[in-house]
Amino acid sequence: MARNKGRSATEVNAGSMADIAFLLLIFFLVTTTIASDKGLSLTLPPEKDDAEEIDLKIKERNLFKVAINSADRLLVEGERMDDYTKIKDMLIEHVLNPGNNPELAESPQDAIVSFKTDRGTSYEIYINVLDQLQGAYYQIYADRAGIPVDEFRALNTSNPKERAIYDKGKGDIPMAISIAEPTNIGGN
Repeated sequence: MARNKGRSATEVNAGSMADIAFLLLIFFLVTTTIASDKGLSLTLPPEKDDAEEIDLKIKERNLFKVAINSADRLLVEGERMDDYTKIKDMLIEHVLNPGNNPELAESPQDAIVSFKTDRGTSYEIYINVLDQLQGAYYQIYADRAGIPVDEFRALNTSNPKERAIYDKGKGDIPMAISIAEPTNIGGN
């Protein structure tokens, strides 16, 4: 067998390969989109301090109660309801109380929504009802600002002009929705 004694084996420069691999890695890191988690945008209360107990006195008339059991049945203000889409209008009336009804909230600032569910409540009904509750407040804010709800929700609060519209709509009416810890009564 004849071997080439005059030729040496060709060497590959590993430094250049490492540079190319590094550049490809950076390219893919920069161009790849990372899937972000979708979820509810809610502000959670701070952790409970044992030393700090706040005793709030809430008048019954200011409280708008919504409960959902494990069979996804609604109880709104003590009455059974089959159509959750009616909650929005009921809450708007409760918060604004246009006729000074003694059964409804004293003022929009005092109105509080109590939202309680069961651990067996379906995610779909939970989200739909919560959307109706928040939608009622956004409807109030948009009406006060004189713009459609979609435009109000799309306002960029970092823009001073849009922030003024947002503040005019929201004013001093807080979105006071209290989401209670789910019970385990009907359990699944």
